[in-house]
Amino acid sequence: MPHRLDAALDRFHPVLPLAVGLSGGADSTALLLACAQRWPGQLQAIHVHHGLQAAADGFEQHCRQLCAQLQVPLQVQRVDARPAPGQSPEDAARQARYQAFSAAALDGKARVAIKSIALAHHADDQVETLLLALSRGAGVAGLAAMPAQWQRAGLQWYRPLLEVPGQQLRDWLRAQGQGWVEDPSNQDARYTRNRIRAQLLPVLAQCFPQFRTTFARSSRHAAQAQELLAEVALQDLQQLGEPPRIAALQALSPARQANVLRHWLRSQHQTTPSQAQLAQLQTQLHACRTRGHRIELKIGRGQVRRMGDCIVFGV
Repeated sequence: MPHRLDAALDRFHPVLPLAVGLSGGADSTALLLACAQRWPGQLQAIHVHHGLQAAADGFEQHCRQLCAQLQVPLQVQRVDARPAPGQSPEDAARQARYQAFSAAALDGKARVAIKSIALAHHADDQVETLLLALSRGAGVAGLAAMPAQWQRAGLQWYRPLLEVPGQQLRDWLRAQGQGWVEDPSNQDARYTRNRIRAQLLPVLAQCFPQFRTTFARSSRHAAQAQELLAEVALQDLQQLGEPPRIAALQALSPARQANVLRHWLRSQHQTTPSQAQLAQLQTQLHACRTRGHRIELKIGRGQVRRMGDCIVFGV
């Protein structure tokens, strides 16, 4: 019977040439090694040096040694991952990583013209993402957790290991005789993800041994529901016009109105309203029955306001 990692890679058909995001940890080391075995000469690695901890130079050195061993070209991207005021450290690091991955892949000086990027998130990461979304009262978009494939910045992005438990990746690396580095921040209990991993996942494994599989199935159901909501929102936006007409918005049911407003703000203006902000906007829309009624509401980095018979968003 094939190892879960091998089975996952059997189903993985990336657009080549491929780049792998390489942190130096077990997950990305396993992904890079497995991909190098399958697509020699069609691979590149990208390492993001966050500069946030003393061990960062050691991560880079491990990645350089591993890529030299595998004869895989490596790009090292140094970023400033310090959080902005009000931004979580995890979010700041994640945003910096994605920007660095895109910049490296699209670099015209790269030895290989990258078409796609693979990231090493695995089944435990997916469960953690789902539990975090539940703890925040997320809707179906949040419960869909991490997609296995998407497009961004002209690149195809993949997460081929979402059905492979993290421990199995480590077992596979040991069988290959390959080492990795451990990020000390993974043991820091100040981070909610680490507490989930250390305290909650072992209990779930005792109560529900198949929880990784069943939770992933729930996330796939949520992802399908989100796709349907997006299709409905696109249809509604075509009827509402751009900018959206207030009277047409008022004709929609509250749930459909909320769906199209959320989609309009996210897709057209890269802003996601909180539940309270969205409810307030709907309240103002409902009350907007006279020509002189004003709508003004701060959402994200800008403001929704009335302009004539429509609503507009501006920074």
